[in-house]
Amino acid sequence: MCLAEARAASGESQPCPSLLTSLASLAISNSLSLFFFAPFGDVLNRLLEWILTGLVTVLRCLSLETIAQMGRLLGGLAWRIDIRHRRIAVENIRHAFPEWSQQQVRDTVRENFRRIGEAYACAVRIPGMSLAELGDRIEYVGLKSCLPPLGQNLVVASGHFGNFDLLSLSAQIIPDRHSATTYRAQGVKALETVFQGLRERTGVQFFERRQGVVAMRNLFKSGNVILALFADQHGGAHGLWLPLLGRPCSCSTSAAVIALRYRATLTTSFCFRTRLAGWRIECGPNIPTHTPDGLERSVEEITRDIVVAYEVAIRRDPANWFWVHRRWKPRSQHQSLSPPPIDPNQSSNLSETKP
Repeated sequence: MCLAEARAASGESQPCPSLLTSLASLAISNSLSLFFFAPFGDVLNRLLEWILTGLVTVLRCLSLETIAQMGRLLGGLAWRIDIRHRRIAVENIRHAFPEWSQQQVRDTVRENFRRIGEAYACAVRIPGMSLAELGDRIEYVGLKSCLPPLGQNLVVASGHFGNFDLLSLSAQIIPDRHSATTYRAQGVKALETVFQGLRERTGVQFFERRQGVVAMRNLFKSGNVILALFADQHGGAHGLWLPLLGRPCSCSTSAAVIALRYRATLTTSFCFRTRLAGWRIECGPNIPTHTPDGLERSVEEITRDIVVAYEVAIRRDPANWFWVHRRWKPRSQHQSLSPPPIDPNQSSNLSETKP
């Protein structure tokens, strides 16, 4: 079972694992989509590509600190004008921290928007930078201790914490491993062209979730792969119905399913902001996929451990998580309080559900 099959098994409907395909790009895509059905669609698409490429080029000439500060300013502006996502964040945080005052919730949401803006902006500047260029702005903790022996694979259950695109820099720390993740291509060709150019600077192999099924499977069978999965958001209609921060919700099983399917080591990784344009990537501890007797643990048991790790990371720094997503959606008709066990060896066709 490859990544796409695991997503189908869990009904996962996570957003793209790259900040490059963020809500900002989605807004541009939606506002311009009608123009690309016109006779001059190709011309407009090329014009947009030139504009975006020029903008990215200019931004990449600025210092990382300047880019980060600009991102925070834009994030603060979004907090004021993006009423819809502000309300979603406020609702989510109120339910997660009912003991908080209204002012605490407000301050956390505002800081959350600023950090999202900072992360978006830095995602344009960081691709292609070396660890030497970043210096003490980024620190990796526990990565090498999580690695399995050469020839084996590692599945990293991560999430939308801080500047999570920084996980791509692990390719520079452990060049003897093949770092990979997935993305979902944009509908507007110009956006996709620009984003693909940034992806190629990271040294990580990206697989389009709907078209890279076979390539993803073959790569994982070759060994020495580090596969990052961002499965902290809504798990779709067929995800496991488990509690997160005290509220039941659909949770993706993709990390557990793939780790069991390929007998890969499973760990977690989270990005924490330490200062302006400064981050700490913490990896581990590993999550066991088998009992001490060598028996497979159930997908639900493993997924519960992953969800607990998410909770710990969220509570440690609440403003660091992606609160603007509708994480707690109503349960689907396919879900129950005690869902049937999932067989990681059972194949399934690719299916996509929108969040």
